[in-house]
Amino acid sequence: MRPSAILESALYVDDLDAAEAFYGDVMGLERIAKVPGRHVFFRCGQGVLLLFNADATRHPPAPDAKLPVPPHGTVGQGHLCFSGTADEVAQWKAHLEAKSIAIEADFEWPSGGRSIYFRDPSGNSLEIAEPRIWGI
Repeated sequence: MRPSAILESALYVDDLDAAEAFYGDVMGLERIAKVPGRHVFFRCGQGVLLLFNADATRHPPAPDAKLPVPPHGTVGQGHLCFSGTADEVAQWKAHLEAKSIAIEADFEWPSGGRSIYFRDPSGNSLEIAEPRIWGI
């Protein structure tokens, strides 16, 4: 057995409103769900990006919860990489710089492919890279 893909990825944020504005307005993702103070979810291609308030997700669900999702969460800065073509990586760099978002790194990988790195409002490390950095 082997999973066929990653369906959802999670990041933990300290300000859901700032995260919602960043991922919706700057990154252009479509919001698909929100529970104030707990989470905001976005569609990204064939997957879903889950943004959680870590403090709210560390507690077990109520015994009568409609969705008995087990507790989870993390502390510190996470990482997520978005996929883009070479042209898209260049366009993203210009777009982010126009929004005054600092590019922390911009380089070509030894195996081929370019990556740019930047941060979301909670300090999570975000990357946009060509899939060929992984031979995809």
